[in-house]
This record gives sequence, C-alpha cells and structure tokens, in this order.
Amino acid sequence: MNTKIYKHLFFDLDHTLWDFDTNAKISIGALYQQLNLDTVTGIPFTDFYTVYLVQNKLLWARYEKGFLTSEELKWKRMWRTLLAFKIADEPLARRMSAGFLEILPTQKEVFPHTFEILDYLSEKKYSLHLITNGFEKVQWSKLKHSGLDKYFGHVITSEASNSMKPKKEIFEYAIRKTNAKLEDSIMLGDNLDADIKGAMNAGMDSIFVNHIAAYCSIAPTHIVTHLKELEDIF
Repeated sequence: MNTKIYKHLFFDLDHTLWDFDTNAKISIGALYQQLNLDTVTGIPFTDFYTVYLVQNKLLWARYEKGFLTSEELKWKRMWRTLLAFKIADEPLARRMSAGFLEILPTQKEVFPHTFEILDYLSEKKYSLHLITNGFEKVQWSKLKHSGLDKYFGHVITSEASNSMKPKKEIFEYAIRKTNAKLEDSIMLGDNLDADIKGAMNAGMDSIFVNHIAAYCSIAPTHIVTHLKELEDIF
C-alpha cells in the first residue's frame, strides 16, 4: 500500500484506458467495407492495416516533435499507407481520413477493469483528470461514446494547452487548470516517453501502466501491468 497521499490523478486516455488499437482496427475495417477498398485497391485489409500501423507510428512521432501539423497527420498516414502499395490517390486518402475520424471516436472498447477502477477511485474521492495528446473534438467524442466522460473533472488536451506531452508545459497547465499541487498529483499512462518522462520533466510522480509488459528503461514511481493493480497503490 502506498503511504504518499495523492489527491489528483491524471490519466492518459489512448492505450491506457481506451483501447486504441482494438478500436482503430475495428474502425478501419468498417471503413474498408464502406468504401469498398478491397476492390478499389486490390489489397487485403490485413495487409493495409499492418502498413498503416507503421506509418501512423512514424507520423505521430513527427507530429509530437513539431515537424507535422495535426491536419497533415490525419490524412498523410492514409496517403503514405496507400503509397506503400503504389496507389497515389490523395483524394482517396483524404476521404479515408475523414471517414476514419468519424468512426473511430464512436468505438467503446476499453481495457479490462477500466470502469471498475474508475468507480473505485471515485468512491475514494480522488479527483480524476485526463492529459492527452489527442485531438480535442476526437477525444471528447471517445469519452462520451465509451461512457468515460462522467469520471473526469478536467480533460487537458495538447490543442487546448498549446503544448504536448512530454513537454513540462502541458503538465504545468494541467496543475493550474485543476488547482492541484505537484506534491499531491500523479500521472498514469502507458507511454514511457510522453507520460512517464513527461511527468518527470514536470516534477510529478508517475505510474507506468504497462499493459504489454514492455521493457522499462526508466524508473517511474510505480509500475502496474493491469488497472486492477491500482487498488494496491490507492
């Protein structure tokens, strides 16, 4: 049991509570059917999706470093995936991007114990908030469709704060916005760079939510492998 008293718990959303990978695969699969992309491209969905994951990860890294705007990220991940299969069709990439961003936020898959642990923490009177690099409109839609919105007092996005994890400024913004203090706050997330190093940059304690049992090269305050383990900390 943890002896330090926290009041404000700052969660990441994607890959921590909301199962982004499962929801993205469902969404792109639905888009593939809607646009008859198997016929248009001649590419099986599984092949397209495998390449999409690579391109999405590469472009997100560029976006987080400031080399790409959010609008460029949204359609270029589709464009570059199509290009990998020698399909140079920008209008199609833009249609795919728009369709994906309509379908994705309506998906509802969350990680095991998500609602159970949020109920537990709420009943113990912790103030729960989100800090996310996701897009404002998209993240709010995810929260509402999945039923997660009722748990969080504040949702701090990179767009609203004009900063992005792991920069300390977004954490400082979150502290001010929630009237919290660093010493009674802790960040919970799955991304060692954005969430854990970001919290360290700001002088905040952290919990690495390590769903996939990844190698951890740094020292967060705590590590859990599933959300139920948070009951041992709080």
